[in-house]
Order: sequence, then C-alpha cells, then structure tokens
Amino acid sequence: MKQITSVQNPFIKSLVLLQEKSKARKQTGTFLIEGLREISLAIKGGYEIETVLFLPELVSETEINKLISRPFQLIEINKEVYQKLAYRDTTEGILAVAKTKSLKLSDLKLSDNPLILIVESLEKPGNIGAVLRTADAANLDAVLIANPKSDLYNPNIVRSSVGCLFTNQIATGTSDEIIAFLKEKKINFYSATLQNSTFYHTQNFTTPTALVVGTEATGLTQIWRDAATQNIIIPMQGEIDSMNVSVAAAILIFEAKRQREFK
Repeated sequence: MKQITSVQNPFIKSLVLLQEKSKARKQTGTFLIEGLREISLAIKGGYEIETVLFLPELVSETEINKLISRPFQLIEINKEVYQKLAYRDTTEGILAVAKTKSLKLSDLKLSDNPLILIVESLEKPGNIGAVLRTADAANLDAVLIANPKSDLYNPNIVRSSVGCLFTNQIATGTSDEIIAFLKEKKINFYSATLQNSTFYHTQNFTTPTALVVGTEATGLTQIWRDAATQNIIIPMQGEIDSMNVSVAAAILIFEAKRQREFK
C-alpha cells in the first residue's frame, strides 16, 4: 500500500487544489469527500470512488474495505497530511477522491407522479446544503438548479448538505431549459413569488408538480412568474415579507407531501 507523509507531495498538492478551486474540480472531473458517512452515502448514490486516503490511528484498512467493494487506490497518510486536506474541524481520518456526476436534465429518472424542487440562482453553499437536506427528508424525485451560481461540488456544499448532495437526483440548466423540460414532461410548476400570487395551500400538488423558489434578495426572475402554472405565496404575518429560502422550500414541499398523504 502506498504511503504519503509530506504535504509537499505533488498528489497532495493536487488534492488541495480540488478543495480550493472550482476550476480544478471541473478540469479533472473529480472532487474530495470527507467522512465515513458522506463517503458511504456517495457510494450508495452511485458515485465512483477513485482513491481513499486514511489516517490509520483513526480508521482501519478493514473498515475501508468493508465500505467500498469496487477497486480503488488506498493511500495511508500521516496527521500532517490529513490536517492539510481535511476541511472540517472534527476528524474522522478518511477522505476520498470521487468522480463528479453528469448534471444533465436528460439523465433524470422521474416517477410517474413526480414532485420536484427547483431553486433559481442560489449562491450561498449553506442554503444549497439546507435545501438538499430538506429534499432528502421528503424523498423528492429531483432537485433542479436553474442558473447555478455555485459549483455543486464545493466542499462547503458537501459539508452543509451532510451527504444529501449524494442522496438526491440533481440537474442543472438555464431557466429556459428547465421550463422547456417541465412542459415537455407535462409537470405543473408553482413559482413562489410576491407578485400575482395565491396562497400556496389552496393549490393541488397531487399531480406531477414542481415547486420553484428563488433567492431572498431578489426572488424569482420574470420568466418563472410569467410561465408558472400558478404563482404562490406563503402568508406572512410579521413585519418582513420573506424568509430563508430553505425554510420556504420546506414549507411548500411538506404541504405537497401532506396532500399526497406522505407517499
């Protein structure tokens, strides 16, 4: 088994770039995953693991071989190298290099009566991670990201999603592309917006449905307001007129799940 004990090792330097630079992730088609749970969820989600780096005092080779059945490269590292690569404060002693997945709309596999969440132009990794956690909790068919502003494999998103990046079907595209996809699939979509809206709970979400949310600062762009099956609003009874996007998404999603009797 290979061992690396220097932070100056060229391979370790390339992994630091994967953590820090979206360009490096896109060029190589790979990214880093940290933690046993996250790696386990990635494998379950069909991600291909190329390399595993581990700190032997924290995780054993036997544990790793039980976790990953497909061939992969195993590298033992020391504490200094691990701390150079680890993104989180808590230490689990294991990192993996995985291949990114296609995020094409055409690759989605939807049920006969899908429930989808669409988020437009979300930029903050924490919000994206929280949205993915909610989508996993509701077992949505897919999360579509319109006009993405962040690299989905940003370590902040991997971390804030607590592995739900790997448990959801995710696709990206322009707003025009996603609207065309929804119309082709005959999926009604409901845009959460202040303008020309009706209360969200008055709508029927039991048929093929997509719920669309935008950023707190600017909301959804005009194309989503104009093309929607119906614009919807969450009644606000305080002084402000918006809430965190992940909270708004959760309210809408679980109303749809309630209507569907949580099936």
